[in-house]
Amino acid sequence: MSSSEGDLQARRTAEAAARRSYGKLVAFLAARTRDVAAAEDALSEAFTAALTDWPRNGCPSSPEAWLLTVARRKMIDFARRRHSGEMAAGQLQLLAEGLEAAAADAEIPDQRLALMFACAHPAIEVGIRAPLILQVVLGLDAALIASAFLMAPAAMGQRLVRAKNKIRQAGIPFGIPRTDDLPGRLEAVLEAIYAAFGEGWTDAGGTDVARRDLAEEAVFLGRLVTELRPEEPEALGLLALMLHAEARRRARRTEHGDYVPLAEQDPALWDPQLINEAEALLVRASALGSIGRYQLGGGRVI
Repeated sequence: MSSSEGDLQARRTAEAAARRSYGKLVAFLAARTRDVAAAEDALSEAFTAALTDWPRNGCPSSPEAWLLTVARRKMIDFARRRHSGEMAAGQLQLLAEGLEAAAADAEIPDQRLALMFACAHPAIEVGIRAPLILQVVLGLDAALIASAFLMAPAAMGQRLVRAKNKIRQAGIPFGIPRTDDLPGRLEAVLEAIYAAFGEGWTDAGGTDVARRDLAEEAVFLGRLVTELRPEEPEALGLLALMLHAEARRRARRTEHGDYVPLAEQDPALWDPQLINEAEALLVRASALGSIGRYQLGGGRVI
């Protein structure tokens, strides 16, 4: 394989790993130290190292495991530089635990849902919870998130940094909250999932790398939430809304990318399985006796 071919394969493999597993890797790295910013920095350096190593030595069979190993070593280096004495020893022990096992195991525990609820903790400012989830779980940059929430990118970036510092300073635990604490956090989680779906939906052709696969990822996260809260009507409603939209994806654009109004869409291009699933979710939600905006949106033909 030529040098240029190796570079191209490495970039493609790294991009696929980022789209597929960025949030999962950040969540796993930050779960013990609760330092989201350090996890993001370490993962960024791991990707940089991959683009140097993989063209020369070949892409690993499990890119995520390779990236995780390198990122955790980077975090150990960060901890050594930042801390000293007993604090350093504690941080290093946390980071070193399971390093060899993680390197050998391609199955990395998915802690994204726990990270989402950590970002929605009451100690985090209400207005920044959903944007924080979008950045640390889905890897969106501050400019894209600022656009989604109608805010200046610089202001959004500053608020995101403060929120990550809050998680570390307050020692906010990564985990699914108790049942009594869920309602206060669920709204931000649902808002973030809906915002991610909306951003992904604006790129119907999948040509924007920053938005690629976002809609699919949002549906996946929506399913995780409904598995956690099967009796939460708004979680069911949001998933139904996204599935109704996804069912009509192929019919909403011409081959040239032009929008096709509902009245002119070809129903043969709709996905009946997704529509039926969405309808079943709405029936379940309606039986729970609490209406909300996602249920109303999920019931519309999109």
